[in-house]
Amino acid sequence: MHLSRVDRTVPTAPAPLVLVALSGGADSLALAAAVAFEAPRLGLRAGAVVVDHGLQQGSDGVARVAARQATSLGLDPVVVRRVSVARGDADGPEAAARAARYQAVEVVRAETGAAAILTAHTRDDQAEQVLLALARGSGTRAIAGIPPERGAIHRPLLGISRGETEQACRAQGLEPWQDPHNTDPAFARVRVRTRVLPLLEEELGPGVAAGLARTADLAREDADALDRLAEQLHDSLTERSETGIALSVKSLAEQPDALRNRIIRRAAGAAFGSHLSREHTQSVAALVTDWHGQGPINVPGATVERIAGRLEFWAAGRSTS
Repeated sequence: MHLSRVDRTVPTAPAPLVLVALSGGADSLALAAAVAFEAPRLGLRAGAVVVDHGLQQGSDGVARVAARQATSLGLDPVVVRRVSVARGDADGPEAAARAARYQAVEVVRAETGAAAILTAHTRDDQAEQVLLALARGSGTRAIAGIPPERGAIHRPLLGISRGETEQACRAQGLEPWQDPHNTDPAFARVRVRTRVLPLLEEELGPGVAAGLARTADLAREDADALDRLAEQLHDSLTERSETGIALSVKSLAEQPDALRNRIIRRAAGAAFGSHLSREHTQSVAALVTDWHGQGPINVPGATVERIAGRLEFWAAGRSTS
């Protein structure tokens, strides 16, 4: 038997597939064109997923145009999905649309077996995110902004400005869709984009967006390091108790505030699925740093009390007796 004959009969595995999350706007259209060009050179297949949020009249037509553009660029497969966006979401319409979009994208990724989803967030998006986080008094993780990757989601354009994506579209004769939501001052992000950042650039000089993006990178490095340390300490300090879990007051008192607070939040989240606000976290931390007999403390999903030198956590509604 000739080896060449065997080689011809052995099936080869298909190249890994990456999908561009395509809205039809300049950022995602420029990314789609770049991926269509680069993917074959990297041994990858490239496709696209277009999500129709159904929030504007004619959104189905916008989705069809974006799909045709993806196909004309050579992307395959091209999948269009319409989603239902929850009305009256507590975090606002933008958050509801984002959640619906990512859920749809993840479903398509699973269906197609794609190795990664590429989104077209730019340096300007990052700057807007950091400014909004600062204005809300958020912590390091929020100021870290949009992560370059999370799970199967990758964001290769975070170092690229929105102006560069628009220029790329013009150079290639691509006609991006202009989303009217991007100019609607009802949205805080639009006001940051059209009023706040231009004013900062005017008053402080050029480079504000790039500087804010660097701030996100630096904050992410610190947040990642603190989260890893907190995870290690949480795992080593957490004990099982008769009612739930417990942490040594002495060990917590030895930690700086940033680590102590993270350990408390991680303990409540890991054991009871709780998401503690800063106010809740500080109330629990006071059982360690400023205890004068207070407690128990009720937080979402759990109750915490200082008992015999330990912080005892148990599920909300459950008695310790």
